[in-house]
Amino acid sequence: MSGRSGAVSTSTTLRDAPRFDRGRHRFAVATASATLVLIFVGGLVTSTGSGLSVPDWPLSYGMLMPPMVGGVFYEHGHRMAASVVGFLTLVLAVWTARSESRPGVRRLAWAALAAVVAQGVLGGLTVIFLLPTPVSVAHACLAQTFFCIVIALAYSTSREWLAAPSGAADVRGLRGAALAAAVIVYLQLLIGAVMRHIGAGLAIPDFPLAFGRLLPPVSSVPVLVHFAHRVGGLVVLVAVARLFLRARRAGDPRFARLASALLGLVLFQIALGAATVLTTKAVTPTTLHVATGAAILGGCWLAALRSFRLLRPRPSTAVVAAPVARPVTQS
Repeated sequence: MSGRSGAVSTSTTLRDAPRFDRGRHRFAVATASATLVLIFVGGLVTSTGSGLSVPDWPLSYGMLMPPMVGGVFYEHGHRMAASVVGFLTLVLAVWTARSESRPGVRRLAWAALAAVVAQGVLGGLTVIFLLPTPVSVAHACLAQTFFCIVIALAYSTSREWLAAPSGAADVRGLRGAALAAAVIVYLQLLIGAVMRHIGAGLAIPDFPLAFGRLLPPVSSVPVLVHFAHRVGGLVVLVAVARLFLRARRAGDPRFARLASALLGLVLFQIALGAATVLTTKAVTPTTLHVATGAAILGGCWLAALRSFRLLRPRPSTAVVAAPVARPVTQS
């Protein structure tokens, strides 16, 4: 009887196990890729100073399709790109709700849809209230959060996630290193968003020094925010280098390749930051700086998701002493 119940339990587990859906996984990856493009387009709006080129919302000069000239090209183009991402997210959420057996993944899909709707509302508020800094910063940060949600959706539908984890122990501390890197990069992007939206991108006009010094005179909030962003860049470099070294020592190519790419992106990002200052915020390096920051966040977040999925927590190094049996003496 017990053998039969065990067989029934096994067959039920196999039937309820999620199956790899190639189409939905590719669609989720496409949505994440489109989101990165949208972040680049949003960066173009700020870099070109086109945030109020279209003064009304949700229409553009009372039209669905205004003449695409001047700053309208960037601002309305951003709205069009956002509409595409919103539509992709809606399709992904409905598709996931109808075909996904895991409640957590279904909730994640609805969270993505809620985030993209909130992002659209924040975008409208930035126009209606003439680019208030808190709303603009929230708009920028929610974009990064939404990007991470869609990456999680894409990874949770991948073959790697659905396959049984190897159960290898995280002896190199990859889980902690990846999660720390993701959090640090997100905070750095938050500081960067504040810097962009208070107009502090050139508050320190030279590089690599700051007013010819290692430590600039903190004479204003823009200088403080700008310098904090530079320091944050070094902290990001250290965090990603730490992840890179631990991934190499672990010897798993799935982590080593991703960490190598991330380290290269961080070095490229530092060069873009320098170019942004030295070219007095030329559009191309400034916008690439925004998009590359998002790519670094996405890569660190993927590394964290992968490490928590594939690796068990690091075993404790504490040694529990076994009780010593005392010899029995006969009286």
